[in-house]
Formats: sequence, C-alpha cells, structure tokens
Amino acid sequence: MKYKEASDLSKDELKEKLSTLRRQLMELELKRKTGVEKPHMFKETKRDIARVMTALSVKQVEGKV
Repeated sequence: MKYKEASDLSKDELKEKLSTLRRQLMELELKRKTGVEKPHMFKETKRDIARVMTALSVKQVEGKV
C-alpha cells in the first residue's frame, strides 16, 4: 500500500485497515516460530501500518484545524 492510497481512505476505513494490518502482523509473528515462507512480509506490514497511522494522524489534525 502506498501513502497516496492510504490518504484517499476515510477515517473509518483507515481504522479498519489498521486493525487488519495489526492482526496480520500478529499472525506473522506466530508463524515466525514455525518458519515463515515470506519473511519480507514483516517489514512490508510494519511499513503499511506506519503509512496508515500517518494518514490517520493527518486526517485528525485536518479535522481540528
């Protein structure tokens, strides 16, 4: 997910996406013990979480100004 895609989503959609990404990261952490077939997914998921959180933060600031 690119930042542009995240910034186009509404606040509710961003919150839902954030929840989904965090759940995905948790599942990856559990799979890490048994061996993950796609280890690059950790980095990618963490970056997606950061992008969504940044977009959500910007939307909250815009709403207050």
